[in-house]
Amino acid sequence: MQHEITQKGFLLNPDGSLTEPGWAKSLVLDYNKQSVMDARRLKEWDYYLINDDHYAVAFTLSDLSYLGMLSVSVIDLKNPKEKTVTRMVPKPGGKIVLPTTTKEGVSHYDDGRMAMYFDASPDKRVLDVIMSSFIDGKPFMAHIELDNIPQDSMVIATPWAEKKTAFYYNQKTIAMRAQGDFCIGDVSYHFSPENSFGLMDWGRGVWTYDNRWFWGVGQGHQNGHVVGFNIGYGFGDTTAASENMFFLDGVCHKLDRIDFGIPRTFEGEFEFMKPWHMTSNDGRFEMEFKPKLDRKAMINLGVLMSDQHQILGNISGTVKLDDGTPFKISGLEASAEVVHNRY
Repeated sequence: MQHEITQKGFLLNPDGSLTEPGWAKSLVLDYNKQSVMDARRLKEWDYYLINDDHYAVAFTLSDLSYLGMLSVSVIDLKNPKEKTVTRMVPKPGGKIVLPTTTKEGVSHYDDGRMAMYFDASPDKRVLDVIMSSFIDGKPFMAHIELDNIPQDSMVIATPWAEKKTAFYYNQKTIAMRAQGDFCIGDVSYHFSPENSFGLMDWGRGVWTYDNRWFWGVGQGHQNGHVVGFNIGYGFGDTTAASENMFFLDGVCHKLDRIDFGIPRTFEGEFEFMKPWHMTSNDGRFEMEFKPKLDRKAMINLGVLMSDQHQILGNISGTVKLDDGTPFKISGLEASAEVVHNRY
């Protein structure tokens, strides 16, 4: 039930359908944008999260075809609180530049008030972000460099059963070494390479209108190793593969199906701030996620709606590697989100 893509080729057939649904450790398939059949529903984004054990910053640069969305978040993990500022760009029409690969290229946008430049090369990523007014009129600036790019990443090519030309091509590169600074006004913070990590979420696809997804990710040091994980489900036809992986020193260990085990009320509503009990169908990923902050946002423009809950916390438990060896996790900084979009 977990089909690995190993042969190079195009992502899309001439009719806009996926050539080969499944998972991979790198961008084996080439994203051929000229084969996208429904460009009006094409959604592309680059997302970065950088954290140590005190602060996290997150940057989103996205083009939804009819709307651009750019956001900057600063999250205090020690004294749980956060600030997010989102800029919307109606009908971006090429103003937001997003390359067709993560191997090299520059993702960028600049309107004089907000600028994002994500410069990617095979062995390094450089992130520069400026926002003229972030909080109380104070500007935000960041310069962060990511290197020690892991050997493996999580790549998945997902179709939708109900629409032949709908697809999602996604790469998540987790636990890169991070260093750099961000500042708000005159106050700055430094991410030291000894204990700071960065992850990238790169997505390109034609989505159907109404989707809910669950996504969890974590990165850091554990037991003298650099570890990370990516787990998720909820959208598209994942018959060919899930996006669940654990990374130990940059090497992936593929997992099957995982349930987030989010507590619910008697009425069925999620209780996000109670402990979650994450389990896998094969017993390889058994974790308790302890929330400490709900970074929530609701955007409702009538036909367009996005209800987002990104929960920051830490995770503890056991994951079994591909050879069956158990690996203990204790208090790893992590996030898990539930997002419902109609767009």
